[in-house]
Amino acid sequence: MALNMRSYDVLGNIAFVKFPEKFKIKDKKKFAEKILKEQKGIRTILEKKENIKGRLRKLSTNYIAGEKTKEVLYKENGCVFRFNIDKTYFSPRLSNERMEIASMIKKGDLVLVMFAGVAPFSIVIAKNSQAKKVYSNELNREANKYAELNIKLNKLKDKVELVNGDIKKVAPKIKQKFDVIVMPRPQLKDSFLKEAFKLSKKGTRIYYYDFCRVEEINLIADKIREEAKKAGKKIEILNVKRAGEIAPYKTRLRIDFKVV
Repeated sequence: MALNMRSYDVLGNIAFVKFPEKFKIKDKKKFAEKILKEQKGIRTILEKKENIKGRLRKLSTNYIAGEKTKEVLYKENGCVFRFNIDKTYFSPRLSNERMEIASMIKKGDLVLVMFAGVAPFSIVIAKNSQAKKVYSNELNREANKYAELNIKLNKLKDKVELVNGDIKKVAPKIKQKFDVIVMPRPQLKDSFLKEAFKLSKKGTRIYYYDFCRVEEINLIADKIREEAKKAGKKIEILNVKRAGEIAPYKTRLRIDFKVV
């Protein structure tokens, strides 16, 4: 049984292979050694065991060959990130999204990033915009450890502040209101818009991510309007963007809106 050389994903120094169920360990190692030989930038081969799941968005992998590590060193948008692939979540597919959001930040903006993980959105925004300060919120303790490291690696200690913990508990303790709130949500039932509206003011721009079937796009905008009404806020939808296909006929959606 053979795999072709395109049957894997690369993240920094690590390649991830999804092997067929009956693939023997000796064949896995043989394929892994071939990748290591032909791709000099790859140092470790891991087998992807399960898809990302849960609120903490963890991946399950097995070591196959190369350097025995699950720690990634990854570069994008003039920034560098280090993280453990099994303990934290990181999507290289959102690289362009992160830069696009950074390009929409105005000079002096106070920014909050929810579901920030190891801080890719927070750091790309801080590095590539004239934001006054970026507050980075994440629930996963391991992700927060790497976020702290990544802030240091990118020399942004004065511009990015970690606000660790569940946003539902953290939001009532935050005193200021934000000019921009970025919400790269995982696939959860809760919208967390209630917390976003608590931390918003007139003029706040919110970049909200959700997942839906293509025919349900209008329903997401309706949900946001309903949540705004419950929070006593008026909003204006600025843009609706399909920010990547995640399955056949299912899309990652970004809705940009402003509190008016």
